[in-house]
Amino acid sequence: MSEHDWVSARFAEHQRHLQAVAYRMLGSPGEAEDAVQEAWARVSRADTSGVENPGGWLTTVVARVCLNMLEARRARREDTAGALPPEPEAPQERLHPVDGTDPQDEALLADSVGIALMVVLDTLSPAERLAFVLHDVFAVSFPEIGAVLDRSPAAARQLASRARRRVQGAAEAADTSRPAKREIVAAFLAAARDGDFDALLALLDPDAVAVGDLHGAEAVAAFFSGRAKAARLALVDGVPAAVWTHRGTAKALIEFTIDHDRITWIAVDTDPGRLAALDIVFLPTHPKEA
Repeated sequence: MSEHDWVSARFAEHQRHLQAVAYRMLGSPGEAEDAVQEAWARVSRADTSGVENPGGWLTTVVARVCLNMLEARRARREDTAGALPPEPEAPQERLHPVDGTDPQDEALLADSVGIALMVVLDTLSPAERLAFVLHDVFAVSFPEIGAVLDRSPAAARQLASRARRRVQGAAEAADTSRPAKREIVAAFLAAARDGDFDALLALLDPDAVAVGDLHGAEAVAAFFSGRAKAARLALVDGVPAAVWTHRGTAKALIEFTIDHDRITWIAVDTDPGRLAALDIVFLPTHPKEA
């Protein structure tokens, strides 16, 4: 096998992991894809004779690319301070749990810091963000992180610790609403599966609306009673919802709007294009199982 073929095979082997690293680092599916492509351009030209840990080496390359992109992004923001913000980026491709990662562990991570990451990561410095994501999300050692940042392991540890405190603070601030929605959605799915009409009514707002033409709690409860048997509780783009899959592919998304602990609106989306773009992390049905 030639050196180029070896690099290509190792890159393909670790590509999902590299995409996950880039996505967590950058928070944008499009930028994550760009980072992975740039990493491939670099490693395809690199001398691999001294590479003993391909996965670690590739992660380091992607991390350096992401660090450069974060620093460039920060510089652009400073240059355009006071200007109108850009239009939101259209979603392209979302990532699923990394191969080799326990889905339940990934779900617990997303459930505890998902919103905090969305809110807080952009306020961290590029170095803090890299140290936190690589260590706390992907278990990269501080000596390896220090090598990426050109800093000592102790300095990398301090960066991650500082970032972690800010993320945990945001997670605690969001903790009053997120678990409640997760529990309400889980209870709704359980009641629907069991055909428990009274339990469904208790969870629904009297004026609840569902799937476009169902109005009122009794009509919505009657429709879902005995249904949703194959739907699973999940975080969808960080928000508790339900997903029905077939042979590993999402076929339907059930979204919930909740106000004052009652479900006011339920929507079902079956569009393949939109479903393919979702970041889906399946959760234990009951929080105590987590």
